[in-house]
Amino acid sequence: MRLSPHRSLLRFTTLAYSNSLVLRRSMAAAAATSEPVSPANTKVGWIGTGVMGQSMCSHLLKAGYTVTVFTRTKSKAESLLSIGAHWADSPYSLASISDVVFSIVGYPSDVRHVILHPTSGALAGLRSGGVLIDMTTSDPSLAVEIHTAATAASCSSIDAPVSGGDRGARLGSLSIFAGGDEAVTTRVTPLLNHLGRVYYMGGPGKGQFCKLANQVTIASTMVGLCEGLIYASKAGLDLNNYLSAISTGAAGSKSLDLYGNRILNRDFEAGFYVNHFVKDLGICLRECQNMGLALPGLALAQQLYLSLKAHGEGDLGTQALVLALERLNNISLQSGSSNLKDK
Repeated sequence: MRLSPHRSLLRFTTLAYSNSLVLRRSMAAAAATSEPVSPANTKVGWIGTGVMGQSMCSHLLKAGYTVTVFTRTKSKAESLLSIGAHWADSPYSLASISDVVFSIVGYPSDVRHVILHPTSGALAGLRSGGVLIDMTTSDPSLAVEIHTAATAASCSSIDAPVSGGDRGARLGSLSIFAGGDEAVTTRVTPLLNHLGRVYYMGGPGKGQFCKLANQVTIASTMVGLCEGLIYASKAGLDLNNYLSAISTGAAGSKSLDLYGNRILNRDFEAGFYVNHFVKDLGICLRECQNMGLALPGLALAQQLYLSLKAHGEGDLGTQALVLALERLNNISLQSGSSNLKDK
């Protein structure tokens, strides 16, 4: 059936207007997406206010961003609410009023729940063009899954786990390992710069792979630090003097600086929980199996940390590894001149 000239012209005009409207909207969305984030144009959502998350979120509030927070236990967010953060009762409601949503929670299962849950998750509530930034140490495959789901929803995601512990979180000096689209990472870098230094590692999941390699390095370093202390103690050295002596030589390390004196002072408060470290090392070992890698130092460290969990010490900090080595050798470190106490 042929349309009349009038109807043909009307249909052509309608289609042209519709296509023009779509184009204008697409161009506006692209412009908004390419614009660097700032307190003036970006509202932030923050999920997870534990040892790390609380300090990290506070830096964004102090930088002038409007921040809405969610955590399973509201009392853990009170310090942030007291300095201007807003409260949301679910990741979905938080994301619905945010442009960029951060998450830093405990386990991959937690990440999946707060981001991908079909009715209460952040992605379900995030508007087109929004960005998810997961800073939890998690499975690289989950990071890829989140990226795929976010892309399908016309959003973006970055896996951006961090290193530097509670001190780095407090000082805003964390190392941030970013995986995902490089242009999106560049756009949100002004936000991330308040938390530390950003290292772009590649596509989706590469941030997680970098963090896992970081954990492999830390695990063996912590074993070496604790074993060195056990050895120096058995040899009758003053342990404070010993740490000072090696800290400026080849044995010096960030782990020694952060944890050496804490170990001597029997300060095992968590900057990073043993439970979470066991989770990280377990992910590392699974990835090693997938890659066909044999890393015996990693496997040994994981076994030692598992022994801490078996003794009910999973909520202590990673420096509590010395307790496992003390039990193996039936000794206890002392920081003074009397270095060795037989149990």
